[in-house]
Amino acid sequence: MRTSRIGVFHGPGQPIRLHEVTVPPLREGELLVRNEYTTLCRSDLNTFAGKRTEPTPTILGHEIVGRLEAFGPGAPRLDSRGATLAIGDRVTWAIYAASPNSTMARLGMPQKGPDRFKYGHERLTADHTLHGGLADYCVLRRHTPLVRLSGTVPLPALALVNCAIATVAGSLRLAGAIAGRTILVAGAGMLGVTACAMTRVAGAQRVVAADVTGERLAVATRFGADLSINLAESEGTLAERLAACLSDDPVSVALDYSGVPDTMEAILGALGVGGVAVFVGATFPQRALRVDAEQLVRRLLTVRGLHNYNERDLVTAVEFMERHHATFPFASLVHDQFGLHEVNEAFAHALASGAYRVGIRLG
Repeated sequence: MRTSRIGVFHGPGQPIRLHEVTVPPLREGELLVRNEYTTLCRSDLNTFAGKRTEPTPTILGHEIVGRLEAFGPGAPRLDSRGATLAIGDRVTWAIYAASPNSTMARLGMPQKGPDRFKYGHERLTADHTLHGGLADYCVLRRHTPLVRLSGTVPLPALALVNCAIATVAGSLRLAGAIAGRTILVAGAGMLGVTACAMTRVAGAQRVVAADVTGERLAVATRFGADLSINLAESEGTLAERLAACLSDDPVSVALDYSGVPDTMEAILGALGVGGVAVFVGATFPQRALRVDAEQLVRRLLTVRGLHNYNERDLVTAVEFMERHHATFPFASLVHDQFGLHEVNEAFAHALASGAYRVGIRLG
């Protein structure tokens, strides 16, 4: 029988411990994938550090890429693009498995369906193992969106697709029209620099990046930002600084990946009439926002939130990376020097260095 190493997280302040488990028989609709590569997402780091809570014990890691090893009974033979699947194909999959027939799925939000299963976030039990990236294998549950991948994209860049890139694709879907508009991207971490690249490709007239770190703003410029604003510098409010550099061209779309209340409030004050704000980064407990409801009404503003993404966003993310990985050096943002046996060193480096991503090779 096949066995798999798993890295088990028991709680903040405790090291991840490696164990070996038997690869279970596949159930109806399931697929077995041999994980090749996983990157440590910011949510993984927040869970590891105790800033957010997940059921434990668990196998962390959801930014994963791997190769198909086996089909269970009734497993899908076509991917989300209609391509035929075969053993050995390199694939990525959504962060969730959920029925496509739920009310939430019909509303375009399957990731919030009542039966959703989230990779890298579920409790490890005797009956449910192999559902995270820090393992040799992953069992893909029934109703998991899945995409066959091109072999020309570097593994570190591919691993980013099913969280960072797909989440940004979802935020742009909610934002609406991008072409010809001025876009503000707040927070120049992995999601922020991805948003700079994707809005540039989508035809934005101008992309403005805002962050508290000059080094990250420099990276955002390499990924498509025209202008940058260092929020650590006290030279007036964000709205005033935007007005000074944009003249009569107000911000049409603001995308927040920072999750910082002060920044989100400033974004609402900086939007032009009819502007749209999409909040993505606020995924951990924090203070409530102060919102000027009169300005929200008089300036016809729209505020939307996004948590995770849907199948359409995953496909958009894959196609973006296939077409543009050579234009925007995503793989260079991944610190790529750890194996699964070095998982604790990988987390320590990620937390201490502030790297965009730390990658773990599993093959």
